[in-house]
Amino acid sequence: MLSLSSCCRHATRSLLAVSESNAICTGLPALSTQVRNYAKARPGVAKPSSHGFSKAQKKGKGGELEGTDQATTTKRKRYTAFLPLPVAQLIHPLFETDQRNGQLQLQNFHPEILTDVVISQALAFSQNDKDPFRIFGLPRNLLVEYRILSKPCSVIRGVTIDVINKLDAASQEGSANHRLVVAGPPGCGKSVLLLQALQYCYMRDWIVLYFPRAISLVSSTTSYTYDPRTQTYAQPVFAYQTLERLLTVNGPRLEQLRTQESVEVERRGTVPAGTTLTDLVKVGTKEQVLAPTVLAAVLSELGKQTTFPVLLAIDDFQAIYCKTKYRDPHYSRIQPYHLSMPRLLLEYASGLKRFARGAVVGALSGTDTTFKLPLELAEALGLPPTSPSGPYAKRVPELQDYAKGLSRVSVPDALTVSEATELFDVWARDRAIPAAPNDELFLAKYSESGGNARDFIWKGLLSTLTL
Repeated sequence: MLSLSSCCRHATRSLLAVSESNAICTGLPALSTQVRNYAKARPGVAKPSSHGFSKAQKKGKGGELEGTDQATTTKRKRYTAFLPLPVAQLIHPLFETDQRNGQLQLQNFHPEILTDVVISQALAFSQNDKDPFRIFGLPRNLLVEYRILSKPCSVIRGVTIDVINKLDAASQEGSANHRLVVAGPPGCGKSVLLLQALQYCYMRDWIVLYFPRAISLVSSTTSYTYDPRTQTYAQPVFAYQTLERLLTVNGPRLEQLRTQESVEVERRGTVPAGTTLTDLVKVGTKEQVLAPTVLAAVLSELGKQTTFPVLLAIDDFQAIYCKTKYRDPHYSRIQPYHLSMPRLLLEYASGLKRFARGAVVGALSGTDTTFKLPLELAEALGLPPTSPSGPYAKRVPELQDYAKGLSRVSVPDALTVSEATELFDVWARDRAIPAAPNDELFLAKYSESGGNARDFIWKGLLSTLTL
C-alpha cells in the first residue's frame, strides 16, 4: 500500500500530464506550478552585513560611509545658547555693534561699595579669564542673558546686602553655623543672588567652589563605578572636572596651603604631609580614576586650614536631595547619598563635615520639574511641600538627617519699582530692546510680569523682539 504522500505525488504528476495533453489539443495554456518568490533575493537590494551596514555603505579610504545618503548628510552642532556673531556680519543698522560697548557704562562690582547706598543700582561684574562664573559656568538662563548683553551685570537688592552680612560673619566662624539655602518662587532671582555671593567672596580673597547646575550630578550624564572601599558609586569624570576648575580659579591661594596630614592615594602611594594643595590637586588631574579620592582629601584639608575662608555654592540645591537617575545592577534608582559627588556635598551641607572658616550656600530651582523640592528638604526649610505630606507619606531618614540645621534666605517675590526701573534702563541703554524705550512700555511689561524678575526680561523685554 502506498503512503499518502506518494499518492499525492502521483496525482500531481498525472494532473500535469493531462493538462499538457489538453493544451496541445485545445491550444490553451498548460497548468503552471506555483512558485514562491518571496525568498529570492530582490535585484538592486544589498544584503545587510554582520555589522548592520550594507555592502554599499562600508567605510572607504577616508573612513566615511560611501552611501549616497550618508555622503550628502552633514552633522550639525546643536548649541544650547546664543553665540555672538562677528562684527563684520552685523551690517544692518538695527545692531549698531560698534557703538554698543561704549554706551553701557556701569560701576564695577566691588566689595567695598556694597552697602545700602547701592541698593537698586546695577553693577558690572569684572571680566577676566579666571572669573569664577567663567570657569565654573552659569545656569542656562543667565548664560543666555549675558550673551545678549554687552557685559555681565546685576542689580543689587536688599536681600543681597543681607546675604553679604551673613558671609562677613561666616568668614570668621565655621561653616556648621552658616549653611544657607536661598528660596523663593520661580524666577525671583535666586541664581543671581547666589552669583553675587560667589563674586563677593572671590573678591574678598575666599577659596570658592561653585556648582551652577547640580542637576547634572544626579541626571546620569557620565560614567560611574562602584567603589567597595567606600561602598558608594564613584563619579570620576565630575570629580576630575571639579579639581581642574578649583585649581584654575583658586591656584594662587592653594599654592600657599600645605597638607597637615599624609593622604593615602591608591596606585600612587602616600602623599606626605607638607605637600602644597596645588600638587595634591594635580595628582587627581593626572589620573582620572583617582579624582574622587583626591577631591575628598582636598576639601578635607581646606576644612582644617584657617588662612582663607571657603565658600561652597550650589545651584539647583534640591537636586542633591532627590533620587537620582543612575541605576544599580538591579536597575533600581540610586539614592543621592550613594553617589560620591552628591554625598560629598550633602556632608558639608548637613554639617557632618565643615570648614573652619566659611559657609555653604545653596539655591533652590524649579526650572527642571524632574527634580522637584523633596518632602524632607521642604519640611526642614519650612516651605510648602510639592508632594503629598501627610503623616503616612514616606520619608527617607537619611535625607532628613542631611537637611537638619539648614537656614532659609527668602528672596522677595517681585522686583520693586526702582529695581525694575534700573533693570529696564540697563537693557535700554545697551540697545538690547528693539522697541523705543518709554514709560508706557516699562509699565506695561512690569504689570504683565507681576514684578517677577525672569518674566520681566523673557516675557516682557525680550518679547518685544519681532521679525
